[in-house]
Amino acid sequence: MNISPKRILFAEDNENDVELTLTALNEYHLANEVIVVPDGEEALDYLYYRGKYQSREKGNPALVLLDIKMPKVDGIEVLRRIKSDQQLKMIPAVILTSSREERDLIESYKLGVNAYVVKPVDFHEFINGVKELGLFWIVINEPPPGTVAITKNR
Repeated sequence: MNISPKRILFAEDNENDVELTLTALNEYHLANEVIVVPDGEEALDYLYYRGKYQSREKGNPALVLLDIKMPKVDGIEVLRRIKSDQQLKMIPAVILTSSREERDLIESYKLGVNAYVVKPVDFHEFINGVKELGLFWIVINEPPPGTVAITKNR
């Protein structure tokens, strides 16, 4: 299988969840680059080339993973802005959260989320869930034009 690694924007404030997610993605070499940001405000800065991301490489990520409960700007608001912006709305956005609140689920789908995944409590379930999520969105799914594919020299 010829996999072209792609860039993922991952907004998550829990360091343990970041580490577990990166471990799972790296195990299958699913992304050349995972941009990890600790809150929704920095995720928006990345997407809009603001602040420390002013001179980042052009192009949108192939996937945005969002936690809901983050400081400054929550995942629902980031999703709202992504899906209401003509330049960003085609980026697949996945909520990866511990929230089982029905209102979060309903609001996410109303805003156009591509998937809503509740983080399993069990370590192995979490790792396997992220692997499957990554395999689908990064390998199987065909991303929209304008996303960044970065190939490794092997």
